[in-house]
Amino acid sequence: MSTPGDATAVVVTTTDSDDEAERLARGLVEAGLAACVQIVGPVRSAFRWEGSVSVETEWQLVAKTAAGRVEELTAWIAAEHSYDVPEVIAVPVTGGHGPYLRWVTEETRRGD
Repeated sequence: MSTPGDATAVVVTTTDSDDEAERLARGLVEAGLAACVQIVGPVRSAFRWEGSVSVETEWQLVAKTAAGRVEELTAWIAAEHSYDVPEVIAVPVTGGHGPYLRWVTEETRRGD
C-alpha cells in the first residue's frame, strides 16, 4: 500500500556552529534539495574520533526532502560541510500528513 510518505525522506546532519547550521539549511532550501530544514540546538554529541572519545556542542539539522533527492542532498552536504566526515543519515518517511508530504515532494522536485 502506497502512502504520501513513500516518496519522502528525512535527512539528519550536525555541525559545530549556529552560523554553519544556518548556512547549510539555507543552502539546501535555496538549491531545492530540501523543502524545510529545522535547526535544533545546541545539542551535546558524544563520539569517538581519531582514537579519542569527545563530547562536543553541535547543532542538528533535520531536512525534509523527496526520497529521490537524498543522494544529491548527501553529496551537497559532503561538499559544503566543514567536517571531514559529516554525519548524513537518511530515514524514509512511512507516513504522515498527506498534504505536507506532497508539499515536500513538490518543493524538492522543482526543475526535475
